[in-house]
Amino acid sequence: MPPKKAVEDTSKNVVAFGRVKNTLKMGCVGLPNVGKSSLFNLLTEQSASAENYPFCTIEPNEARCPVPDEQYDFLCDIWKPPSQYPAYLHVTDIAGLIKGASEGQGLGNAFLSHIQAVDGMFHVVRAFDNDEVLHVDDSVDPIRDLNTIQSELCKKDLDILQKTKIAEEATVRKAGGKFKMLPLFDETTAKIKTMLEADKPVRDGSWTTAEIELINEKIRLITTKPVLYLVNLSMKDYLRQKNKYLSSIVKWVTEHGGQPTDVIAFSVEYEQKVWNLREDPEALAAFHAENKVKSRINKIVTQGFTKLGLQYYFTAGEKEVRCWVIQKGTLAPQAAGVIHGDFERGFIKAEVVAYQDFHDLCEGGKSMGPIKAAGKFRQEGKTYVVQGGDIIHFQFNVAPPKKK
Repeated sequence: MPPKKAVEDTSKNVVAFGRVKNTLKMGCVGLPNVGKSSLFNLLTEQSASAENYPFCTIEPNEARCPVPDEQYDFLCDIWKPPSQYPAYLHVTDIAGLIKGASEGQGLGNAFLSHIQAVDGMFHVVRAFDNDEVLHVDDSVDPIRDLNTIQSELCKKDLDILQKTKIAEEATVRKAGGKFKMLPLFDETTAKIKTMLEADKPVRDGSWTTAEIELINEKIRLITTKPVLYLVNLSMKDYLRQKNKYLSSIVKWVTEHGGQPTDVIAFSVEYEQKVWNLREDPEALAAFHAENKVKSRINKIVTQGFTKLGLQYYFTAGEKEVRCWVIQKGTLAPQAAGVIHGDFERGFIKAEVVAYQDFHDLCEGGKSMGPIKAAGKFRQEGKTYVVQGGDIIHFQFNVAPPKKK
């Protein structure tokens, strides 16, 4: 008998769903009138329309917001260069979904396509009672709303799956019998179909490397995207850090494949108050002194950035301090290629110091002397996996252009 095929331990799988890029996007998703556009405005300091009626947002608004980072601020304070470039999180404000959107209800499939175009989701959930702010279902029920959005996204993925299978079968027929449908394709699509029909997102399944690679290549599914759940509270509840809906929301998220850390409670009402006081430092300080709670905007941005599997390293000097965004697990030559393709092609080595080592040893100066004296200045080669917060100087060799 042939030996049994080894079973892959999917719990240790580091292969991820989604695109391999450093300009990934988070989309604000949810029912109408839950605070998506207001949050988007606060995140990006823009003036996207945020009126109190359903479907105010029709075409998705796109912008980017800087990723707050004390490390970056420290390096800028040390060098004080004329050019300073933080990392950015790209954010898209997507119009509200309603029950039946996958079948064309409301503004329907157009918006589901907008969600398909982003790489992760800020799922904004309404957890405040306010008769002046309309709810599309006439009552506030966060669990019902969570189920509605998840169900619509799963139904849309079933439609995507069916269209993909039809296209793949047509390709095989067109080849005149020269090619056969891969068994892996049929097995994987059957597994996906079973999950989606049970309203279970594909990201919550246990997948092998080959299955993930097939899904990434062949099937652009919505429910493979990572999600952060942003629970919009009233300012009163946010200030007292209590809300009657919050525990049930956390329970729902953990029962549906998420972690408690995937839930961030915030308040659009509170954040707008802070924003309106931004030009009056004394009033803002008094507001914070009275109310002892902090803004969650920075946390939303940083966790959204991390949820996409992104990180960044620094280049720092007299002319520029800059964050270069890469995906986790990126090797040194590919990290150099983010600066310029020639850096990757001609990569020789990377001179690296971890941010914390530099911070602790630099003595407030720009010199690498103390870091080198402490043995914390390293030379790394092509197999080095760049870590978030590394300060790197690349050495490379570029061949001169060939003469014509």
